[in-house]
Amino acid sequence: MSTHSFDTTAGLRTLAASIILITASPASAQFQKPEDAIKYRQSAFSLIGTHFGRIGAVVKGEVPYNKDDVAKNAAIIATLSTLPWQAFGAGTEGGKAQPGIWTDAAKFKTGSEKMQTAIAELNQAAQSGNLENIKKAFSAAGQTCKACHDDFRKK
Repeated sequence: MSTHSFDTTAGLRTLAASIILITASPASAQFQKPEDAIKYRQSAFSLIGTHFGRIGAVVKGEVPYNKDDVAKNAAIIATLSTLPWQAFGAGTEGGKAQPGIWTDAAKFKTGSEKMQTAIAELNQAAQSGNLENIKKAFSAAGQTCKACHDDFRKK
């Protein structure tokens, strides 16, 4: 149970409004320097990892299952899963990203789409509250993350 008071609906609306503003701007205006794009995508992935880890603790039985907490974390991940991809434009090479992101952009795009689909399915399972379905969807989502890390992230 969370000790923080947070209006999830209002918070998600604010996040969604921010995303709309961010994605409405051309990429070149968003990232004046390659370092800005690298920080942006690393921040998005870090937040995804944090919230994914919270669900993982439940799936592993390390934390008691709380439907509302899992649903909130899954909804946050679903929103965040749409963000990092815009920060992989031409000229943004670096960080933990391998060159294959730019030399095999079609494979990278396919991987990002698979991840977003799997995360959407995790979110749907979490909203339904069925722990067994959450576990299955969590595993599938984790596999899409791992596949992309294996192919496109520096060790």
